[in-house]
Amino acid sequence: MEQKLYEAAVEGNVASLHAILEEDGLVLERAMVTCFNETPLHIAAMCGHIDFVNEILRRKSGLAGELGLQRSSPLHLASANGHVEIVKALLLANPDMCLVRDGEGRNPLHLAAMKGRVHVLRELLRVRLEAARDIVDRGETILHLCVKHNQLEALQLLVETLKDHQLFNSMDEYGNSILHLAVSDKHIETIRYLLTSAVRVNVNAINANGLTALDILIQSRRDMKDLDIAESLGEAEALRARDINPLLSSNGINRLIVRPNGTPFVNQTTPILAKLTQSQWLEKNRDKLMVVASLIATMSFQAGVSPPGGVWPDDSEGKHRAGEAVMAYNYPHSYPYFLRFNTISFVASLSTILLLMSGLPFKRKIFMWILMVIMWLTITTISLTYAFSIVVITPKIDREPLSHVIEIAVIVWCCVMTLLLVGHTIRLMQTGLMRRPCPTTSSNLKQANANQKALHI
Repeated sequence: MEQKLYEAAVEGNVASLHAILEEDGLVLERAMVTCFNETPLHIAAMCGHIDFVNEILRRKSGLAGELGLQRSSPLHLASANGHVEIVKALLLANPDMCLVRDGEGRNPLHLAAMKGRVHVLRELLRVRLEAARDIVDRGETILHLCVKHNQLEALQLLVETLKDHQLFNSMDEYGNSILHLAVSDKHIETIRYLLTSAVRVNVNAINANGLTALDILIQSRRDMKDLDIAESLGEAEALRARDINPLLSSNGINRLIVRPNGTPFVNQTTPILAKLTQSQWLEKNRDKLMVVASLIATMSFQAGVSPPGGVWPDDSEGKHRAGEAVMAYNYPHSYPYFLRFNTISFVASLSTILLLMSGLPFKRKIFMWILMVIMWLTITTISLTYAFSIVVITPKIDREPLSHVIEIAVIVWCCVMTLLLVGHTIRLMQTGLMRRPCPTTSSNLKQANANQKALHI
């Protein structure tokens, strides 16, 4: 008989339930006593059969409080699967089941949040709001679960409903706040919401490993989202752990203070953002640079073995040999310059390919500067090679006005490239000077240590 009851629950067949109850009126009572896994109500709630659930609750409402083998109630299963109407029926039968935990320490609200069942979550919050403040295993809150499972809509509902600053900034047993988790998983939309929410998030909270959210971003594997995340953290005045001095405030949340010498902390996200920008730009355009360098190398090689104007097809005793460049005889003053510029372009482009393949740490400014200088040299010399080539193949009648145009274009190009080279060099020198230690650093550090001892930190 119990087997028929389970089959009816799976199918949601209310007529079969009536027939079974007419044949054996105590079958539901026996299910409460003898079932060690799921009751028929568990099955119907999981499958979403609302009519079957209502009929069972009408005849035996106590089944709403029964737990299965994994300590899951029918409300757990209905919440996880998003069956709103069944959740409402189960809440009417036994609203306290919102507080019951399953074998992993999660109540129905936790499961609904993890699965993003916003409509179910709203009903559960309406009945038992305090269940949302329960802590699961490993010290995680319901907000941690939303962030871990990337359920932004559920997170927004909970934050707007609870309006609990302490819960919003709570940490798990590893000291991670929800911002730590969002940055670690690079959930950009969640990060933006946390940093702009009306409930203030502690952007500079430090976890058990001594890391802030910005530290986690810097130490994480590079991703295309890094730039957007860094910009959001920068706007929120995020700092690295080494640049802040945490004190434990009365509400248990880390806050920032000024330096011991009275100067405010300098926001370090600007140079960090620049580092992310450079490394991300190179990572994104490495293949493109490789293609461009290979193309320039091919052009230079082709121009070297097949110079403009071609080569002599035959020997002329005392004048030239077959295969020699015509340009070398017709333009004896220009050909050496053409050959030098073309060779420099060829070697520089090969050097660029080698550097990109070498695996050098181009996140460092000095290596980025070296790569930029080589590319500048490559592009400039190939441009000059073009200028000499176009003059050679142009008829004499058009050569003079063209020469003036090319001369002006080359001068403008060299000026622009020189300005870029000088600008990047000055920027590199400024970065090197900024990294020099301040003479007062050691004294400030000693004073900071003395202040920390006085405050029993």
